[in-house]
Amino acid sequence: MTGTVHSLRACLTVPLHLSDDRHVLLEFVVDTGFEGALALPLALIEQLGLPFELELDSIMADGNAVSTPVHSTTILWQNQLLDVAVLGLGELPLLGTSLLKNYRLTVDFEEQGIVTIQPL
Repeated sequence: MTGTVHSLRACLTVPLHLSDDRHVLLEFVVDTGFEGALALPLALIEQLGLPFELELDSIMADGNAVSTPVHSTTILWQNQLLDVAVLGLGELPLLGTSLLKNYRLTVDFEEQGIVTIQPL
């Protein structure tokens, strides 16, 4: 997979396969401090109609616990469909490290630099 650096953010476009057979391309910021799979703003989760799964406490970077709704979706990841949890939080779509396990992330940190994810 390849993406691009925008404003010093490593970005990847990931296809979501929604339950109503829609396919949506979303650009995510790679966040190596986020241990989950995906995070989306609540308004976008509602717009996409992602099914609610459960509520959990998420520990933020400042150490505070925040009650967070967890939704689900299916993504196309490395040419395979993968069911993932989507946390409802933040202002930007984030892609976390659970999707990067057993992959190499390479980023050319310059505007329009190349972002690549390859299997180890």
